[in-house]
Amino acid sequence: MTFQFNTVFEYWPMYLEGLRTTIYVTLGSLIFSLILSIPLAMIKITKNKILNFIGFLYTDIFRALPSLVQIYLVYFAAPQLFGITFTAMTSAFITLSMNAAAYISEALRGGILSVDIGQREAAKALGISQVDTLKDIVLPQALKAVFPSMINETIGLLKGTSLVSIIGVVDLMRASRQVMADSYLSFEPLMVAAVIYYILVKSMSMIGNRLEKQIRVSEIR
Repeated sequence: MTFQFNTVFEYWPMYLEGLRTTIYVTLGSLIFSLILSIPLAMIKITKNKILNFIGFLYTDIFRALPSLVQIYLVYFAAPQLFGITFTAMTSAFITLSMNAAAYISEALRGGILSVDIGQREAAKALGISQVDTLKDIVLPQALKAVFPSMINETIGLLKGTSLVSIIGVVDLMRASRQVMADSYLSFEPLMVAAVIYYILVKSMSMIGNRLEKQIRVSEIR
């Protein structure tokens, strides 16, 4: 059995382009999911039963449906249902962001509830508005508490980007499939993609662990 990695490496620019797209989709989806997850977490802890129901229903739906089904619904079904056509890249952002927001909001909800209620009561007694209390007191502590979960979700989001190749986004996985088609090889192109994914995930884990240690040190001080 012989391997032809030299042939595959000739397509390195294609892999680099796919890698850039993968990182772009991951970071963009993470930012949008964070923006969406904060209000979503807030309506989950509100006393308004209707908003509370909507928040938990949203999470239940996105946790129950496979990510591939969600991508297909946004990319293929949205034009039929709403007359709105999204590009493949936009569909990827929408689906991954909304999916990640469901998980992050649940972790964030737990982080907010873990903050001592006495701090909120003290802020209220001092005349601090609810918005300022949330922004300056509750959320910073909640985000620190759920930081490990955020790293895990980011890693899951990175791996989940491989699904967007199905709708034509030229990410790392799509690039490897193009190399497979051009080189008539299967193992080598997929192995190169696997190694790149591994390096990305390990790097992200190491950065996350280092940041988590710094957060713990800052809390002790």
